[in-house]
Formats: sequence, structure tokens, C-alpha cells
Amino acid sequence: MQPDDEPLDFLDAEPEPNDTTGAHWKLLIVDDDAEVHEATRFAIHNMRISGRPLQLINAHSAAEAAAILEAEPDVAVILLDVVMESPHAGLDLVQRIRHEFGLTDVRIILRTGQPGHAPELKVIRDYDINDYKTKAELTHTRLVTALIAAVRSYDQLRTISENRRGLELIVNATPGLMQSQVLNHFANTALRLMQSLLRLCGDGIVSVRGGVAGNGSEPEMPRVVAGAGRFAAAVGLALKQLDDPELIADVRDCMARQEHCFAANHTALYFQAGHRQAVMLVRNESPLKTVERQLLDIFAVNLYACLANVTLVERLNYIAYHDPLTRLPNRTRFIEELNHAAADAARGDVVCMIDIDHFTDVNNALGHAVGDQLLIAVGKRIGLAFPDCHLARIGADTFGLIGPEARLVPERLQALLQEPFAAGDQQLPISATMGLCRITGNGNGHTLFNRADMAFTRARLNPHAGPLYFSPDMEQHTTWRLEVLRRLRYDFHGGRLAVWFQPQVSLADGSLTGLEALARWPDSQGFTQPPQVFIPLAEESGLIVDIGAWILDQSCAAFSRLRAAGNAPRRIAVNVSMPQMRRPDFPEQVARILAARGMPASALELEITESQLLDEPQIVLRNLQALKQEGIQISIDDFGTGYSSLGYLRQLPIDCIKIDRSFVLEIDHGKGDLFAETIITLAHKLGAETVAEGVDTMDQVKCLRHLGCDTAQGFLYARPMPVDELTSWIEQR
Repeated sequence: MQPDDEPLDFLDAEPEPNDTTGAHWKLLIVDDDAEVHEATRFAIHNMRISGRPLQLINAHSAAEAAAILEAEPDVAVILLDVVMESPHAGLDLVQRIRHEFGLTDVRIILRTGQPGHAPELKVIRDYDINDYKTKAELTHTRLVTALIAAVRSYDQLRTISENRRGLELIVNATPGLMQSQVLNHFANTALRLMQSLLRLCGDGIVSVRGGVAGNGSEPEMPRVVAGAGRFAAAVGLALKQLDDPELIADVRDCMARQEHCFAANHTALYFQAGHRQAVMLVRNESPLKTVERQLLDIFAVNLYACLANVTLVERLNYIAYHDPLTRLPNRTRFIEELNHAAADAARGDVVCMIDIDHFTDVNNALGHAVGDQLLIAVGKRIGLAFPDCHLARIGADTFGLIGPEARLVPERLQALLQEPFAAGDQQLPISATMGLCRITGNGNGHTLFNRADMAFTRARLNPHAGPLYFSPDMEQHTTWRLEVLRRLRYDFHGGRLAVWFQPQVSLADGSLTGLEALARWPDSQGFTQPPQVFIPLAEESGLIVDIGAWILDQSCAAFSRLRAAGNAPRRIAVNVSMPQMRRPDFPEQVARILAARGMPASALELEITESQLLDEPQIVLRNLQALKQEGIQISIDDFGTGYSSLGYLRQLPIDCIKIDRSFVLEIDHGKGDLFAETIITLAHKLGAETVAEGVDTMDQVKCLRHLGCDTAQGFLYARPMPVDELTSWIEQR
């Protein structure tokens, strides 16, 4: 034996540092000779490679080795005999290891006592082995050298394989993570991926602090959004609620340090996206390997981009489903909640619409900033009063509520709104119009919303009726209204509407002093619908703006025609709707029509109703003053039927006050002339003329003349008529 072949003189080679992971290199000895097993065990006793000990596994046949490899695929090196139960048992096992078991990283050292059975060049060429030794030449030193080289090669290959596996996991999972739109789903997927990268299956959590930027609901305390192992059921809990003080401390420490934390018993990744902090922590039994740390660095970079994407999607979803001012759910989200409520109609819920009356006046008088603060205050008060109900801002000044009917009682809602609201430096009292609908199994969210809106619309049109519940007749009425409106729109654009005129006569001498233009909707059998039906529908739909402009133009054209024939009275009165008066360019529009028809401004009288004065007083006053400066006359129609302030009336540039037909009718019914006399007296004190509507009898004429009324209009003198009939009527007089 040569000196360099002495088996035991070289065991005190330079010691390597211990590996603290506690893992072993698994060495599989496959040989049918028991002495070989014993000699190998003796040779590698206490041997360490890269700081890790060897674990010897023995197999005495190729079949036994195959069974072991199926159970323990992480063998690092195989010392394999060629000739065992058959002359080529070892070589056949090599084929199975590489092709059947797919173990490409394990290093195979083939050794044989009968080299003639397996010539070295042929074996190296035809089989995927890593070394070939005869048993005679495999001395202790050469055995140790071969093992060290093989283990190091295995370790490098395993590192490459782990990197490849980890990178494939990350690459394959990234598209799914990028598509995640919900934080909990994203966090759960990411946690499972992190455990797969580290080959862990124990405890882990994802804890988040902070919400979507701008939603006003960013909790200070971290909460659990995903869990594994013992914490799988902890999703939704606050971090402090977990029964694990050590884990809570580890998560908080990671958030405080704002960096990844790697410890012997846990790994924590830190992320921040916008206002949100997140920590993903998993428990591990030993410190991470270098390759695992490298993979986690790549994983963390990808995860940060995916988390930022989830945060962005959440932000977009928040914007899509929430009102930016009040931070309440918006109409779209409200209808979704109605869908859920409709699916569970047995709960006995009700949907309620609450609309702030005259909200535009607040914006116009006090500014939009105060109006915004009022909306926020109203939403906050309702939300605090009904925390278990679904509250949303479903319109500019309209809120929606879904909740138990026993709680959403109209009287309780009205009482809630009676106390003034703090808005800036103002304490603002408000009133509200409400429409409600009981939620039954008949209909989806959109249907329920529309039904509540029908009840609200009916309540708004009948303000003295108070809050109203939806009833089936409202739906039938709405269907009828929509059909009438459809036909009205069609006939208007088809030129089938008409403007008729009713004379106004002086009570002093019976002369014709004026005309009132009145819209009519004629058909072959009379009238399709009366004005008291189609005019409100046109106002609600906005069609009145076009119809009103057309009536004004036709009236001016008719007046110019009468003037050219020498039959024109002193003035012609045209009714103006609130949608027209609300337009800032309305005075300019009137001026253009007057110029186009060659009609003097002083011959035009525009009538507005008393209710319009209360609707948006600032806009009305501004436009009336602009019209008055052009020389146009202003008249208040239906005076005495509303609630206008006398102080406000003094600010208006009024030329005429019309006495409503209801007060004229009282003269014949023996109720006296008190109201008519009061209105006439007030008008004279304001320097305005008076016109009495609905004058049908001589007794009414005598009384009104006695009270000092200037002008009368009614069936006693003439019914409304087309311009051709009006011309004949004037000529006959």
C-alpha cells in the first residue's frame, strides 16, 4: 500500500465551519457486499462537507435502492456497485434513477470489483454517471476526495435547481397576482407562494395596516388579511386579537423597522404601497439558506409591484363605488345593495330616498363650500343614527337608506333632520322630501330603486302629503306618464303643438289690454292632453325649455302680426317655467327672439308663478332684474297660493300681480272678497297692476271693479283661441 493510500492518517483535514441548519448530506451505499458498507461507514465517520455531516443510507441490492430513492429523493451522492443481483443491476438502476425517477441532481459514483463487466469508456459514454472507480483503487483518500467533489457538485446543481424552481414559481404566479383585484385574495395567494418557495407548510399570516388612500377609513391597528396553519381562521381579526404574543411582536417590529426581517424561527417581508403597510410572515424551523434569501429578494420585488397594482385597482373600485365628497357609497353601490336586499326579502327591509328641499338655494346664497359641508353633515347624522343600515349618496342632494322597516319610520327620519346642521359658520335648518318602498321578492335592485324614486317623485309633486310609500298605481301612473311624454316629444318635434291666446279686458272701459299665450296639444278629436297634464311632464323632463322657447317665439310672431294689422293690444303675456328661468342665458335668449320678430320689449310680459320665487330665489331675482332692464314687463301668476315672503316680494321688479281663479271663484260661493281685496291692495302699494283670472260672471266683474282690480280674464269675455280666430274676435269688437 502506498503512503498516500493509508486509510486513517488524513481524517484530521482542515476543519470546516459547522452548518447551523442541522441538515445532513445523504449518502446512499448500494452494494451486495456487507464489508463494503462497513468499510465505507468507518471511512466517513465524523466527516463533514461544507460544515454539514454525512448521513449514511445502506442498500444491498438495486431493487432495495430503488425503493429507498422513491421514499427519499433528496439523496446527494450514490456509491453504486455494478454487479449485484444481476451482472448489470447497477447500470440498470442508473437508467431508472435518471429517467424513471427524474433525479438529475444526485451524483452517482460507479464502483466495481469486476471492471471487465463494465468497461470504463463505454460506461462513461453510455450512462449518466459522474465518476467511475474500481474498488481496488478507491482508497480512503480518493474516496473522501470523490465524495467532497460529488457533494459540492450536487450542492451547486441543487442551488441551480432551487433557483430555477423558485423563479418558475414566481414567473408563473406573477400574472395571477397582477390580476388580483381584492386584497384578501392577493394576500392569500402570495402567502401560499412564499411558503412554496421556502418549502414550508406551517403557520403564516399577512397583516395590513392602512386602507385605500382617500377613503377616510384607515385603521391604526394592523389587521389579518390572510393566514395559514393555526392562523387560517384569523382572517378579518385585528392583529392584537391573535393568541400569539411573539408573532404579534414580530409583525409590529417589522412594520416599525420598515424592512424585511430574517430570524432563526421566522421570515417577515415588508411592503408599503401608498398609505398601506403590509407584513408577510412565515414560521421556519431554521435560518434561510443563501439561495432562499436570494429568491425571496426577487419574490419581494415582484410582490411589491403586484401589491401596488392591487392598491390601484382597489382605489379605482373605491372611486367607482363611492361619493368623493361624503365618502359614502354612491348610486351604483346602492343598487348593488338593493340587489342583495331583494334576494333576502324576508327580512322586511325598506328602501328610502331622502332629498334635501331647496338645496340649490344654499349653494347660491352661501356658496358651494357651505353646501358641501351641509351634505357631509347630513350624511354623518343619518349614518350615526342608523349604523346598521346601508346609507348612500344617490344624487346631488339625495340620500338613500336600506334597512328594517321597523327602524326606518318616516316620522323618525323627519325628526332626525329637524335639528339645524352645522355647515361652516352656519346653523342651517332643512326639510326633506321622502319616498319609500317596501322590499319584496318582486323585482331586482333597479326595480326597487325606480319604485322608491316613483314614491319620491309623487311626494315632491305633492309636498303637503308628506313621505309616501310606493304603491302599484304609481308604477302604472309612471308608465302612463312616460307614454304621454314620449308622444308629447314626438308631436312637439313634428309641429303638432299650438299656441292659443286668451284676451285680457280692462275692467274700467272693457277695452282689450292684453293677451295670454297658452300652449295647446290638439288632435282630430279635440285635445290629446290638457295643459295641466303635459306642461308639468315637460317641466320634469326638461322638454319645457324647448317648448317654452318655441311658445315665446310664436307669441312674439303673433303679436307682430296683430300689430301689423292694427289690432295688437298693449301687451302679450307668456308663461315662463323654472327650467327656463334657471338658465343663465335666458335674458339673452328672450332678447334675441324679440329682435328676430321685431317686437318691442315693453309689449312682452313674462309670467312666473309664486312657487318659482321660492324655488331658487337668487337665480330668479338675477334674471328678472336683467329682463326688467331690457324693458320687459314682469307678472306673478297664481299669487296667494304659495308662501312667498312679502319682504322678498318688495325686492322683485314686479309690474303685475295675477289673482288666482280660486280667489275669484270664492266671490260667487259667498265666501266674500277678502283675499281678492288683500291682493289688490298689496299690488297697488307695490305699484303693480292686477289681473283677475277665471272671471266667468258679471257679479265677479262688479265685485272686482269695486275693489279696484284693473283687468279681467275669463270665459265671460272669451275662451283661449288660435290666432286666426283671435283676429276675427278683435275685429268684431
